[in-house]
This record gives sequence, structure tokens and C-alpha cells, in this order.
Amino acid sequence: MTTQSTPITAHIADLPAPLPAHSPRRMLAEIADFWRTFLKAAFNPYHPEQHYMRGPGPACAKKSRQHR
Repeated sequence: MTTQSTPITAHIADLPAPLPAHSPRRMLAEIADFWRTFLKAAFNPYHPEQHYMRGPGPACAKKSRQHR
């Protein structure tokens, strides 16, 4: 089985042209992007820092005391 990949330049050519720097549509798009990013970050339920543990816990200490 052979697969053919399309060169990335073909995908770039299919992208729409960027909006002018000061167009109202671009400003609205940037504002919408900001709020979308903000809301995603503000209401993200995953906070790995809350589950961070420093060093071995009490279960590990109990195990090492039993093996002595």
C-alpha cells in the first residue's frame, strides 16, 4: 500500500488571504479570539498543580518500614 502526501505549499495556497490590519472584521475576529481563549482558560477544570506531590507519600514510607 502506498500513500501520497500533498506538499505543504499546496495547503498554504488554499488558505484565505489575511484581512487588512485595520479592518473592522479583523478587529472583531481578534476580539472574538481573545474571549474564546480567555473563556477556555478560565473555565478549564484541569489544574495539574493541585495534584502535584513532593517526594514519596505516607504509603511509600509505610512500605519501606515493613521490609526492614
